[in-house]
Amino acid sequence: MSAERPLPVALLLPGQGSQHPRMAAGLYGYEPVFTASMDEFFDAAGPEGGPLREDWLAERPATELDHVTRSQPLLFAVDLALGRLVLSWGVRPAALLGHSIGELASAVLAGVFDPRDATGLVLDRVGRLAKAPPGGMLAVAASTAEVEPYLSGDVVVGAVNAPRQTILAGPDGPLEKAGRALGEAGFVCRRVPSLSAFHSPMLEPACQGAAERFAAVPKRMPSPPVHSAYTAAPLTRADIDDPSFWARQPVAPVLFWPALEGLLATGDHLLVEVGPGQGLSQVARRHPAVRRGTSTVVSLLPPRPGPPKTDRTAVATAATQIRAAGHVITAHADSHGVPTA
Repeated sequence: MSAERPLPVALLLPGQGSQHPRMAAGLYGYEPVFTASMDEFFDAAGPEGGPLREDWLAERPATELDHVTRSQPLLFAVDLALGRLVLSWGVRPAALLGHSIGELASAVLAGVFDPRDATGLVLDRVGRLAKAPPGGMLAVAASTAEVEPYLSGDVVVGAVNAPRQTILAGPDGPLEKAGRALGEAGFVCRRVPSLSAFHSPMLEPACQGAAERFAAVPKRMPSPPVHSAYTAAPLTRADIDDPSFWARQPVAPVLFWPALEGLLATGDHLLVEVGPGQGLSQVARRHPAVRRGTSTVVSLLPPRPGPPKTDRTAVATAATQIRAAGHVITAHADSHGVPTA
């Protein structure tokens, strides 16, 4: 698409499994918008804010970052802060699509929830989920049909990330058994960084009572649209007003690939991943629209952890790529290496 009519931007916000120590911390105290958003989150978190900040910035956190009380709130905060950073450049996305907890961050960016309300909802969620039995998640290079014979002992399909990238979730023992059987059958498997069986019925009891918390906060229609990875369609008024829709997200399967297909069915986009790592970017590059070059992918952060400079360089590179795609980057400090208009 020409610079006069650049591709519309869609923000992709990752979820569980993308977290790592000091994710995006190279931007803290360096990028003002990002820093202000993270500080707002830690302030809204009340007594939990200090420990969350300390574990986020630590090379060796006191509480494992894969634990639900760290991975979920910090992913939410980092996704939201990176999304706000892109918005501060003058970029106006046409759509948002989040994976797992990334959907809640998308909803905040689109104005569905007030940020402070959403912070309280996230902390309430993780407090409940921390009481659930231990479990895990397993990424399998196979289709949902191929993994079907290996589902047993409460092991279920927790996410459909791509046609041949399926995530299983369940108790550790049965999950390990399924992984061994899949490996023996020739399928490539790897554990997802998680100490909880997200998107499985194991978490259903822990989510009891969460709907009341969602019912108690105001909700608005999103602008821009949020494509839900739980319905594989844009959020409707009925979705937004249904407290159970939000409360059950830790239990419901993530349909990221169908949601991405639905988004790109509306037209080609510049897909910008705003979150740690490049997991969603890697998935999006498999889509036919990206492979034929009509849609494009940009990642805001590097593919793996590194020193602070790598975060800053990646953000500057992403801003350059967005501008090269025809979008005006209107405001940022030149000293930080991000190009201005």
